[in-house]
Formats: sequence, C-alpha cells, structure tokens
Amino acid sequence: MNPMIARYAKSVSIAIVTILLMISTDSYASLRHYVVDVEQSDWKLSEQTRLKCELKHEIDGYGTALFYSEASKQLNMEFTLDMWRLPSRYDSARVYSMAPRWMSGVANREIANMDLRKQYDGDLPSESAWQMLTELEKGFLPTIEYSDWLNPNDGVAVSLNASKFGDSYHQFSRCITNLLPYSLEDIAYTVLAYKKNSTELTPYSKRRLDMIGEYLKEDLDLDLVLIDGYTDSWGGSYNNEKLSIKRANEVKDYFAGLGLLEDRIQITGHGEKRHSSPNDTRLDRAKNRRVVVRLSKES
Repeated sequence: MNPMIARYAKSVSIAIVTILLMISTDSYASLRHYVVDVEQSDWKLSEQTRLKCELKHEIDGYGTALFYSEASKQLNMEFTLDMWRLPSRYDSARVYSMAPRWMSGVANREIANMDLRKQYDGDLPSESAWQMLTELEKGFLPTIEYSDWLNPNDGVAVSLNASKFGDSYHQFSRCITNLLPYSLEDIAYTVLAYKKNSTELTPYSKRRLDMIGEYLKEDLDLDLVLIDGYTDSWGGSYNNEKLSIKRANEVKDYFAGLGLLEDRIQITGHGEKRHSSPNDTRLDRAKNRRVVVRLSKES
C-alpha cells in the first residue's frame, strides 16, 4: 500500500475511534451533580449529648449527609447518606475526594466503595467516615458517585461542600471528646456487690452504680428497669429477705432521684434464695451478697 494512503487510513481510523469513544463517554457520563453552593452551605450539630454527637449537612434536591459518633468503649464514627429517593436495586457507589475549582490540577483521591442496598440509605464505616471528615477539613469535597437506578443513561454525583465546615467540625470534635466511654449495652446487666450484712456497696460496685447514674442523666427513656436483691445464707431467712428488699429499694430510690419514672422500676427481694455461688467460703458468700440491675429499652 502507498505509504501516504496508509498514513491517511491510520489517521482516519484514529479519528473514528476517538469519535466513538467520545460518544460512548458522553452517553455514560450524563452526570447529575448535587452540591450545595458555597453561600448556602450549612453544617449543623443536630444532636449534641454525652450519648451521641451528630453533624449534618442538607443537600438541596437530594437528602442529608450525616456524620455521627456514639457513646462506647471504643472511638467510633459512621457516615450515612439519607436519600430522599432510596435505591431500587443493589449497587455500589464510588467515594472519592474532589479538589475545589481553585485547586486546579489536583487529582481526585479515592476513599472507599459504598454498598447501595435496595430501599436503604447508604453508609460508610468508621475509617472511611473519618477520612471524609479530614478531607473536608482540608477544603476538599468528598463525593459519592454511582449509576442512576432511575435512568440507566445517567450517573449521579453527590458532593459535600467544605464551606463553613470548620467551626461546626470543631464543636463536633468537642462533643465526641465528651461522650460517655460506655454504651447502654455495657451497663444493661450489672451486678452490684455488698459488704457483709449491710446495704453498703463495695468500692467497685459504687463506681458501677455511678456509671449507670451518669447514663441516666442523659437518657431516662428506658422501658423497664428490673432490680433483684439477694443475700448470702448467714442469718435468718426472714431477715435476709428484708435485707435483700432494702438493698433493691435503695437502688430504686437512687434511680428515681435521677428522674426515672418509678412505674418503670420493678424490684424483687429474693433473700438467700437463688445463690450464684455456694455459701461454703467467705469469697463465695460475698458473691451472693448482690443486687442485679437490668435495663431495657426499645431500639
């Protein structure tokens, strides 16, 4: 073949391929981008207690972005994308950090893949949520991008605006620092131990009761509190039953004094019945001198 003709044919082929790629890219990348204008950006602490800290950002026409951390033994964080129109199928979204326009030439930074579950909001675990927060702190725009389940020709991108983020984030961080270092699950079943023949708690049990008290100062919305008192087998059975009731009642009065409704508290004095250990040794008898507290709350 004539070299000139060959070069011409090659250039035409490249042009055709380029055009086809452009057409394909255009049809795939019809992107609807939801992002709040700089002036309208408004980060808010929607919840700020010792049990939960929540930082949210409304996204016009789409929904709400939420970061939250809860009282726990471990530092935790979660991100939830509360969508007005929930997914109609199972899919995956790409999550990345996008540089603002004034940072021209800075490449996107991959963060994670978000599983999209049918009829559920999207969410991300602790590590990815913290990464999104630190990207926002630096002025970047964390972005979630996926194929639209309502229109197969479209993609959807949702970006969080870093404008006016700093002050709210600092308040959010202070709130997290003040969270209780335990959750309801950690104290929902508590055994309080007592000194011999008295209603005086052991030092460790005093701390455990204080933990429950600190929790109740933040959340009195419990459905039921069961308090069961017990004694060892030394002494008469009648006196032991009275002592077990007295121990349980003192715990009840403590909870009621914090504001817990008394009709949600049930006490039972078992006396020397239902031993948790034999009564043969001093250590075993100490285990039987106890009040068991059970806290119940609907999810």
